[in-house]
Amino acid sequence: MLFATASSTPATAPLDPLTDAQLSALGLDPDRIPPHVAIIMDGNGRWARDRGMHRLWGHKEGYKTVRRVVRAAGELGLQVLTLYVFSAENWKRPKHEVEGLMHLIELAAKNELRELDANNVRMRFSGRIHELPDSLQEALRYDEEYTKDNTGLTLNLCINYGGRTEILDAAKRLVERAARGEITARDVTPETFAECLYNSDLPDPDLMIRTAGEMRVSNYLLWQIAYSELHVTQNLWPDFDREHLITALKDYQGRVRKFGGLMTK
Repeated sequence: MLFATASSTPATAPLDPLTDAQLSALGLDPDRIPPHVAIIMDGNGRWARDRGMHRLWGHKEGYKTVRRVVRAAGELGLQVLTLYVFSAENWKRPKHEVEGLMHLIELAAKNELRELDANNVRMRFSGRIHELPDSLQEALRYDEEYTKDNTGLTLNLCINYGGRTEILDAAKRLVERAARGEITARDVTPETFAECLYNSDLPDPDLMIRTAGEMRVSNYLLWQIAYSELHVTQNLWPDFDREHLITALKDYQGRVRKFGGLMTK
């Protein structure tokens, strides 16, 4: 069975965040680690195709990469890591691939919880979760509740997610509030709108990474990435590792963020 080995992945040693001295030794400025990094995990299918394998094997390898990158994110001092796991458009893929992805996501939700909790990781999920298979919904809700009081890395997984869909859902929430007499048009501001997004308490991404070399944002966090720095790597997602993440962080630290203003001297 394709995913039979997913649950047998050995647990790793407890995660210890690197010290400032260790970060500096890697060429990173400890004071400029981006709090929130979002990643478009692209290239699983191409990775498998290049090796004459079924696309689902690429997704299985991509799952292993998620484990590596989550661990690296915690070591490097990120506060939030958001991963684009399954888009609202991915339902258009072949039925067997969609079913395989749902199965793999559910396996991961069940099999990784103990280690994530042991490493103080807080789980969050963004998207139309209510449209997912019932057993997967149950697993995700359980993970979120189980880790809600953890204070380390927040791992936010976007599942059945689309940026336009999120904005549409936020607009509907505002209309519902207006219908209840809670707000008027004058009360609608960028701040009140953002409060209606899926996980409004999370900060906007400081850095967005896309693997596999594609130069597009693919309907990902459209509201939140307005001022995010972008880093595109040619590496396919299954090949992405800790060193590639460090390279992206160095690229980010070499930039001056202006947020629409002028560069200061």
